Amino acid sequence: MRLASLTASNSDILAALGVAAWVVAVDQHSDAPGLDQAVRVGPDLNIDVQAVQAARPDLVLASLSVPGMERVVEAVRAAGLKTLVLDPLSVRDMLQDIRLIGEAVGRAARAEELAGQLEADLRRLAGTFPRPPRVLVEWWPRPIIAATRDSWVTDLLETLGAVNALAERPGRSAPLTVDEVRAARPDLIVCSWCGARRLRPEVIEARGLGVPVVGVLESGLGRPGPRLIEGARQIAAALRELRAASLPTPEWPAAPAGTPRGRRPDRGQDRPESAR
Repeated sequence: MRLASLTASNSDILAALGVAAWVVAVDQHSDAPGLDQAVRVGPDLNIDVQAVQAARPDLVLASLSVPGMERVVEAVRAAGLKTLVLDPLSVRDMLQDIRLIGEAVGRAARAEELAGQLEADLRRLAGTFPRPPRVLVEWWPRPIIAATRDSWVTDLLETLGAVNALAERPGRSAPLTVDEVRAARPDLIVCSWCGARRLRPEVIEARGLGVPVVGVLESGLGRPGPRLIEGARQIAAALRELRAASLPTPEWPAAPAGTPRGRRPDRGQDRPESAR
C-alpha cells in the first residue's frame, strides 16, 4: 500500500504501526523514523499537491489539528486522491484515530494494541493533589497563544490529575495578554512553542508571573498521536515537583476589566503541527 502523510501526527502513528516504509510522500516537518524513502512535499499548510499526486499514493492522510488544513484537503480531493482526514479534540479521539488509521492500512490488531498500551501508560501517570493543579500550555510567545477548552491538552491534563487553566475558554487555542495569563491563575506553565528550534522558558519567566515553567517540545505535546506520552511524562514530573512543594497558590490580582482579547494571528506557513 502506498501512503502519503501530510501532518507529523499521522506520520508518527504510521511509524508506530510499523508501516513508515509504505509512505511515498510526506510533509517536511514529519520526523518519524523510517521515512527516508518518502518524497518531501512541503510544509503542512503549503503542500505541493502535484508532487503528492506524482507519488501515486493509494491513500492520503491529513489532520485538521493543523488550523487551515482544510484548504489543502480540498486541493488533494480535487486532484482525485483518496483521503483520510482526522480531527481529534481529545485523547479519546486520538486513540480512536490510531485505530481508524490501523484499520485503513490493514494493521487493526497492532493499532488496538498501540492504543490500549498508550491509554494505560497515560493513566499510570495520574497524580493525586490537594487540589487539581492549574496548568497553562503556551503554543506561542508573541503574541501569547495557549491551549483552550477544545484541545486534547484539556483531556490530557485531566488524565494527569490537573486541569487546563483555560478550560472555560472555548476554542482550541486563544491569544492572551499577560494580564489574562495572570487571571487564569496557573500553578504551572508549559512552554511548548510550535516550530521553535529551541524552547526558551526564561522568556516566560521574565514576565514576572512567579509561576514555574517547564519546556516540552512540540513533538511531545502538539501532535495528537503516540508521542503525547513524551509530553505527558514531562508534565507529570513537573506536577510531582509542585506536589512536593505543597502546591502553593499564587495570589493573582484580577485582570483589568475590559482587557481586550485581541485577534488570533494567522499561523505562519512554516510552523509544524500543534493544537494552535
